[in-house]
Amino acid sequence: MSYANDMPTVEKVVRSDAGLASELRLSVMRLRRRLAVERHPDNELSINQMSVLGVLARRGAMSVGELATAERVQPPSMTRTVNCLEESGDVVKRPHETDRRQIVVEISEQGRGRVAADRDRRDAWLARCLLELTPAERAILRRAAPILDNLAQKD
Repeated sequence: MSYANDMPTVEKVVRSDAGLASELRLSVMRLRRRLAVERHPDNELSINQMSVLGVLARRGAMSVGELATAERVQPPSMTRTVNCLEESGDVVKRPHETDRRQIVVEISEQGRGRVAADRDRRDAWLARCLLELTPAERAILRRAAPILDNLAQKD
């Protein structure tokens, strides 16, 4: 008997919750890495900076504290990220309308264009990959996508 035959199959491993957790973690990490490779070639921003732009594109203007909470980082780290994004012209900072001690961060048109180009490229790659799946596999992923999103929002 070969070593490969002694290894548990994915189907056997995911029967337990611990096995499912392990396989999901590995699969999501591999997919994330693969999607990172598909980033737009002209994009010199980090994954973290792009994530901040994505949050601003989806949710609109936010304070640095709100951004830090959304990205699960400390406010000083977010301040550094926002400063870099302002220097590159991807965000604009302005005083808060009612609390002048706070800064509100908005995505610029340049930042919106950068997010759109990056998303379009990665979405196109993933869409091509999905075409290789069976209709039943795509149906499973349609049902799983909101569940995975809910898991990503958990503390």
